[in-house]
Amino acid sequence: MVPIRDNNPTTITPYVTFGLIAINVLAFIYESSLPPQYLDGFMHLFAVVPRELSLSFGGATINQPIPEWSTLITSQFLHGGILHLGGNMLFLWIFGNNVEDKLGHIKYLIFYLACGVLASLTQWYFAQGSNIPNLGASGAIAGVMGAYILRFPQAEILGVVPLGIFFPTFRVPAYFFLGFWFLQQGFYGVASLETTTNIGMESGGIAYWAHAGGFVFGAILGPLLGLFSDKRAEEEYFYRQ
Repeated sequence: MVPIRDNNPTTITPYVTFGLIAINVLAFIYESSLPPQYLDGFMHLFAVVPRELSLSFGGATINQPIPEWSTLITSQFLHGGILHLGGNMLFLWIFGNNVEDKLGHIKYLIFYLACGVLASLTQWYFAQGSNIPNLGASGAIAGVMGAYILRFPQAEILGVVPLGIFFPTFRVPAYFFLGFWFLQQGFYGVASLETTTNIGMESGGIAYWAHAGGFVFGAILGPLLGLFSDKRAEEEYFYRQ
């Protein structure tokens, strides 16, 4: 099932969502411009490598120009292929603008990055000795989806089901579409416990635990940051002071 859009209008211009999409696209263009002999090193440097992260948490010195913990941020803007990028940006475009509308620009950016970090740490927990670089925006976007399902459970999602040459459309409430997606990630996460996984790389690995973890943390952090509060009333009060 591939979502196309929702029927959930916004009352603001989602500048942060636009900016995140632009940064991801520009980062991918840069990746694509690198010769193969440099691309592997670039990915290894800026993506999360679980084994190296484990060593850094244990106090070991990693011979890299940037701290290993910083890859929890930089990895969120890297992608392993055009389909990986396109799918993530589609989901961010559909669900991110409404969450930004409710949280406000600054809180939304903090929320997004925090969900990405926590999603990567969830995946790291289940594969602490892996040398496969973890990268992608999907963990952070899963957090956005976790907040969305709480705030807009009845919003209508329009999507398609690719069936060969046929593309039947469907309309379902957000709680059904996103709830089904979350259950899928949890199921495949359990099934992949004995396998090596990564986030959206060309080899086909998918970090299901990052998706599930991001979704759960998004559902927790969203309300804590004001997902259900009246943002306009708060802003008006702030400007009156």
